[in-house]
Amino acid sequence: MTEDLTLLIVDDEEATRSGLRMALEDECDVYTAADPTSALTILKSENIDVMLTDLRMGTESGMDLLEAAGKLERPPISIMMTAYGSVDTAVEAMRRGAWHFVTKPLNLDEVELLVKRAFHSKKVEAKAETLETEVKQLKRQVSDKFKLDRMIGRSLAMKQVFELVEQVAPTRATVLIEGESGTGKELVAHALHHLSGRPAGKIVVVNCAALSPQLLESELFGHEKGAFTGASQRRIGRFEQADGGTLVLDEIGEIDPTTQVKLLRVLSERTVERVGSNAAIKVDVRLVAATNKDLKKLVEEGDFREDLFFRLNVVRLEMPPLRARREDIVLLANAFLKEFAEENGRPIKPLDDHSLKLLSDYSWPGNVRELRTAIEHGVVMSNADTIQPKHLPAFLSDPAGSITVHSTKITQIESTEPKKTLDGADEFNLHEIERATIERALAFSQGNRTKAATLLGISRRTLQRKLKEIDID
Repeated sequence: MTEDLTLLIVDDEEATRSGLRMALEDECDVYTAADPTSALTILKSENIDVMLTDLRMGTESGMDLLEAAGKLERPPISIMMTAYGSVDTAVEAMRRGAWHFVTKPLNLDEVELLVKRAFHSKKVEAKAETLETEVKQLKRQVSDKFKLDRMIGRSLAMKQVFELVEQVAPTRATVLIEGESGTGKELVAHALHHLSGRPAGKIVVVNCAALSPQLLESELFGHEKGAFTGASQRRIGRFEQADGGTLVLDEIGEIDPTTQVKLLRVLSERTVERVGSNAAIKVDVRLVAATNKDLKKLVEEGDFREDLFFRLNVVRLEMPPLRARREDIVLLANAFLKEFAEENGRPIKPLDDHSLKLLSDYSWPGNVRELRTAIEHGVVMSNADTIQPKHLPAFLSDPAGSITVHSTKITQIESTEPKKTLDGADEFNLHEIERATIERALAFSQGNRTKAATLLGISRRTLQRKLKEIDID
């Protein structure tokens, strides 16, 4: 306990008050009262954390004091003392708001232990209240000031993102969102739509990396019946579905050259042609593109059309990685705590100091998405009053398992598998370096190709292609 904690002892016997004061005053600030009236005066004027009160005090009842204390703006945690212990009395005390019940003659060691536990409960309760207040403030900040969907942040980097979104959203300008996986690019896309004034339901999201070139073309532009094998009926494409609203093309860097040409034409002429038709259909669509790649670099390497890049790059918005906005980690973690506590029917438990330090020190290669997963793990696994390091994923406490990321490239991956070393000329052999990096990513992710692709900063489809090129099964 600390000196900041306060205890009120209420008993009409001077000897009891003095004895308890001497036993507990080294642990906390102690106030005493001889009757409920005096006790209420103290409760209203001082911030009392725990109240230890007798049941019977002359003509007045400790039960009434319990009830009155419970109605205060800042009620204390109350422990009832009585020489008339019975099950009925204990039940009634609990019903009136008592936290615990102890019988006289008092065992001072037992009372001291109870008070300590009550103080601990109060601290946890206060921390949870602070957490709840902070989450509400953050939601209000997001809702009232920024109206940016579920985005949270007070860092300078995020304030710049908020300001740019607010400025650009009401326009028709095409926006290119770049940033590592898990930084919240899709949230920004939704925020741009919600602030644009376009119909709320008119936002369509397409993950370009998840579809083959033929399927992507049909998905975006639609097709006529009989346009290709399996086209048994006409299909309306995503551009037409998003007419009057916003179309979000996620992982735009993965689209094939043919689709790039058709997309360029849509952006130039604001019309689409379904596969198997020459009829031009006019569309009014606000386009938002997102990628975890450097499109300018792809253009320089010949993997992305320069003219399409210029069309997409009207306004460029870069999402900062979580390691570049560490002051937002605790804010995000607290918001996720509340979300997953409600989702899983659990009480909101605060992170203890050691857990907060772990979260703040970790490099977060998976960014906000990885933090969100870690907090969900903590909420589900915690069986204590707080979320402790043992309740969080093991990689947070294991420096050897950490991943240090700069830009979108992995510079260190440690695993339990032996490292492949590059000696002599191999040290400068790009093919061998790429092969070794991919093998280490696969080892770290235990063969999960989706996770390995995320670690490497590439799409799963690109990883599949590279595995074939370097002959890894």
